Amino acid sequence: MGIVEILLLAVSLSMDAFAVALCKGLALKKINIKSCMIVGLWFGSFQGLMPLIGYLLGSTFADKITSIDHWIAFVLLAIIGGNMIKESFDKCDECKDSSLGFKTMLVMAIATSIDALAVGVSFAFTDFNPDWFVYIAFIMIAVITCILSAFGVKLGNIFGTKYKSKAEFAGGLILILLGLKILLEGLGILKI
Repeated sequence: MGIVEILLLAVSLSMDAFAVALCKGLALKKINIKSCMIVGLWFGSFQGLMPLIGYLLGSTFADKITSIDHWIAFVLLAIIGGNMIKESFDKCDECKDSSLGFKTMLVMAIATSIDALAVGVSFAFTDFNPDWFVYIAFIMIAVITCILSAFGVKLGNIFGTKYKSKAEFAGGLILILLGLKILLEGLGILKI
């Protein structure tokens, strides 16, 4: 997996957090840099931490299932992507809560980063060259999610949830396509 794929993955994973940040911006009466950064840091931190946890968990049993690892990565990414596409058609339930308190933000940060945990598991079955580049991926995911989420709060306050469903749909589609690429490479059909 190269820098372009990681960048696409980071943007895709951040779309759930971006959509919730849009809703937060809509619910908040007054927006300032602090409220944008609170949301951005919560979502960015968890989006960077969860794939690391998933990667460490997946690495413990990766050598036992190398013959089907590309299928596992494909299925995980396809399920996450499909779920994001499905959610893109749902109404925004998060739009009612304007709290930036610890409990609220913790629950939302965990909820928006569960998919990142599964992606982290798929990272254990993905080739990174060099090997340490996987840790750059975690940092990129965290930073991109932080920036997009902070921007999402401001955008949500200005425009409402107009872009929520489009962002989630695009993120889901990109995850499915990345999963398909990993599968085709694993089957030897695609060589990049």
